[in-house]
Amino acid sequence: MKHVAVLMGGWSAEREVSLNSGKACADALERAGGYRVSRVDVTPDIAATLRDLKPDVALNMLHGRPGEDGTIQGLLEIVGIPYSHSGVAASAVAMQKDMAKTILRAAGVPVPGGRVVARAEAAKAHVLPPPYVI
Repeated sequence: MKHVAVLMGGWSAEREVSLNSGKACADALERAGGYRVSRVDVTPDIAATLRDLKPDVALNMLHGRPGEDGTIQGLLEIVGIPYSHSGVAASAVAMQKDMAKTILRAAGVPVPGGRVVARAEAAKAHVLPPPYVI
């Protein structure tokens, strides 16, 4: 029976969404049968948790950092646990939207325009020109 560690929660602003996603996936795996499922609420000591659990594979249901930026992917590669989703480099690039757009544009993929602004600038006033459509 394959042991699946469902990684969820974490400490990003998207924690609650991640807990819901993780629960739904863990529930589905248990209903499907044939899997031993460990529900892991990720904390900064995740390496020790994974060492103790010894899962065969990790299902990454973390949202935001450290789940989508390449951090957890790098850790999983170091400890030798196969995982779902993109690898370290693709995850890191995808979290940097300006970098992702540059790479996609260079590959000939049409991407919408945009601009990068500092958080402080964005907090002072609306930075998009009227009609403020995103």
